[in-house]
Amino acid sequence: MRRMQIQLLELPLARPFAISRGTRTAVTVIRVTLEQNGFIGRGECTPTPRYSETAESVHAQLEALQADIEAGLSRDALQTRLAAGSARNALDCALWRLDAALAKQTLWQQAARKVPVSVVTAETLSLDTRENMAEAAADAVSRGAVLLKIKLNRDEILEKVAAIRAVAPHATLIIDANEAWAGLDLQSLFNALLPYNIAMIEQPLPAGQDGDLQRFTHSIPLCADESCHTVADIEGLRNRYEMINIKLDKCGGLTEALAMVVEAKKQEMRVMVGCMLGSSLAMEAALPVAIDAEHVDLDGPIWLAADSSPFLTYSQGRIWL
Repeated sequence: MRRMQIQLLELPLARPFAISRGTRTAVTVIRVTLEQNGFIGRGECTPTPRYSETAESVHAQLEALQADIEAGLSRDALQTRLAAGSARNALDCALWRLDAALAKQTLWQQAARKVPVSVVTAETLSLDTRENMAEAAADAVSRGAVLLKIKLNRDEILEKVAAIRAVAPHATLIIDANEAWAGLDLQSLFNALLPYNIAMIEQPLPAGQDGDLQRFTHSIPLCADESCHTVADIEGLRNRYEMINIKLDKCGGLTEALAMVVEAKKQEMRVMVGCMLGSSLAMEAALPVAIDAEHVDLDGPIWLAADSSPFLTYSQGRIWL
């Protein structure tokens, strides 16, 4: 018999985190712990209002399935019992870790992935004034960051990018608009960004309103985030984007994420792995996907006032394993 425990935790941030949709000073996560025969598997998710989730709604989803999970519901069966989203992610990752423990394997062995020494991760520059974003970029580079993810809205796009590039001349820069660029002349904007050597732009238009992206050639590669949740979305995005951003909380866990990597390769689309704000417990579960990604953005723990075990080591722009 399995036992399942659900915890709801409020994790304060070390500093405010701002994107085009708002600012946060704390993040609410839900953790699932499964115990069977003395072995434990844990998973963590971050309910996201953008996807009509609350901590209460996700907690209720988990409680509704608790009896079946404790009766032995498998990872494969879980995929049809819960829709993609945070609740399924927490359970799926907990089951992956429990199955690995029961088999006396690591998560990497269970996923048939080779463990790298380290993985380069982006360090996110929270939306702020031009001066503060440039200062944050300079600080990140001084600590060894080589990949910077710039959160932008519609204000001072070129000016902020120019200020950041000036203090980070050798860093790889990616931009995340979080759906904020509707109504802008994107073709002209992308061309104006070319001198700053931007590696990729993430989700410039709102999901469901991004058809215009297929009307012109992209001078900078585009990545689907809010528009891409599961395997079923990928084929329909190939004429609008060059890349997809896989997040476990969107797709519903490691099982779906690994399937998305396979489908992306089939559709000749490149892969990015991202995250919601959360602890190392959540980031570690995404690492078996990250080794197939061109860009990795798993810096959630560095925004927390205090991280949670298992602690990942962040140093010199990398996650060390």
